[in-house]
Amino acid sequence: MSKGFTSYKIEDQEALYFLTFSTVGWVDLFTRRKYKDVLIESLKYCQEEKGLELYCWVIMSNHVHLIARAKEGFRLSDILRDFKKFTSKKIIKEIEEQGESRREWLLRLLAYYGKINKKNSQYQVWRNDNHPIVLYSANVIDQKMNYIHNNPVEEGIVENAEYYLYSSAKDYAGGKGLLDILFF
Repeated sequence: MSKGFTSYKIEDQEALYFLTFSTVGWVDLFTRRKYKDVLIESLKYCQEEKGLELYCWVIMSNHVHLIARAKEGFRLSDILRDFKKFTSKKIIKEIEEQGESRREWLLRLLAYYGKINKKNSQYQVWRNDNHPIVLYSANVIDQKMNYIHNNPVEEGIVENAEYYLYSSAKDYAGGKGLLDILFF
């Protein structure tokens, strides 16, 4: 772990968490739709097969925020580990095979981070942490949900949160987004 970062752990596997996971070096990997779509498909799979309950989410250029928990009988830390492992492999494959204009640079950067992490054999896409924060009150949930949905607005990507495709803001505005979510 890098100096200056606090170690956060998922202690209660059934609690509701605000989660943030980011790319190594904060590289803007998710500027391409195809990589964001890898995350969407994997989140859908985790919902259907791995017990992920998703309440709120956004995919930004170099990080993801979720408000989520694991269904009874599942472990949130296992779900996140599997999600990150699968998406890393799929994204690397996409970079290698699908005509990525930043191919050499991305692979070199992801290989650099892979080599400095003893747990990796070649490439690393995600930072090791998930920065989990237990959500313990309605006020904290509302604050984190507003933060998540306003990320694309604050970045100047959209004027209104519900217009951002890769977010649950549309669901909370009465529409239907890319992922099924549970409402509070």
